[in-house]
Amino acid sequence: MTTITKIKTGSKFEETGSYSRLVAVDNWIFVSNTAGRNPDTKEIPEDIIEQTDQVFKNVEAALAAVGSSLQDVVMSRVFIQDPANVHTVMDHIGTKFRGIDPATTATCPPLGSTAYKVELEVTAYKGASSADVQKINLA
Repeated sequence: MTTITKIKTGSKFEETGSYSRLVAVDNWIFVSNTAGRNPDTKEIPEDIIEQTDQVFKNVEAALAAVGSSLQDVVMSRVFIQDPANVHTVMDHIGTKFRGIDPATTATCPPLGSTAYKVELEVTAYKGASSADVQKINLA
């Protein structure tokens, strides 16, 4: 039988938008687009790297709630408000995903507020971190 787990973090946006921060369907884990708001202080760092770090803390906390981690991420979608910040953000994200190497899409749409400089959505597969990984380099 399929097991579905839905995680809410207490965000007012989750309630008004009627969505979950994370939905896990058996081993598949889907984490909603996540901003860099500190869940305790409700503040959003002004610095884009600090904001990106908070985004990762929020995503990692959601994954940990279902016994997973960044090492299980197989797909990421990065939303960067200002195209001028793409290289800075992606270089920093590269340090977080080094060795994990998920498929990734980066795009620059308007976000829900100009306070949000970067948001991240991920798909993970619980157990991917211990799977036999075949790497093929086409270069």
